[in-house]
Amino acid sequence: MIRHGQTPWTISGRHTGSTDLALTEFGEAQARQFKDALSGIELSAVLVSPLQRARRTCELAGLLATARVEPSLAEWHYGDYEGLTRAQIQLHQPGWEVFRDGCPGGESAAELTARVDALITLVRAIPGRTVLFSHGHLLRSLAARWIGQSIVAGRSLLLDPAGTGILSNGNPDAEGGTLALWNGNARGLQARLNGR
Repeated sequence: MIRHGQTPWTISGRHTGSTDLALTEFGEAQARQFKDALSGIELSAVLVSPLQRARRTCELAGLLATARVEPSLAEWHYGDYEGLTRAQIQLHQPGWEVFRDGCPGGESAAELTARVDALITLVRAIPGRTVLFSHGHLLRSLAARWIGQSIVAGRSLLLDPAGTGILSNGNPDAEGGTLALWNGNARGLQARLNGR
């Protein structure tokens, strides 16, 4: 799984759910690195969020032509908190945490859990390697649920812009799946996929 590259709001720390921002020039450079990293890797499916920052990352990685837009990969719907920083939100709701509290006028933690669980069912039904292009909070929630935890565990799984993860079913001793790579970059992803 690949988080989209940098946007103006990832720099400022503003919650970017449905606001359809473009990548910055640096974000585009981050996305281009995935083209070499994924070159020659056999993929069964490429799924991408409908939002342009994820689609552009997918395009610059050279995979948009074979990608399928998957609405459930869209970022958390922040509702009343769209465009606000964590500090601004906590002025109105001290102690607020998205993974526990959700967003008024947007998605609750329970609603996002249901969406992510349905996404996991979809991904596990695809044989072979699937690449997901999506967003920070969504992918952190997905990873937490993949390993059998509440989405609240996503608060401990920081994922930088253009950060990558590999979700695996390869450990028979683990309930659910495992994280074979977390918050890596294009080079780390390439090395892991090539068994290095």
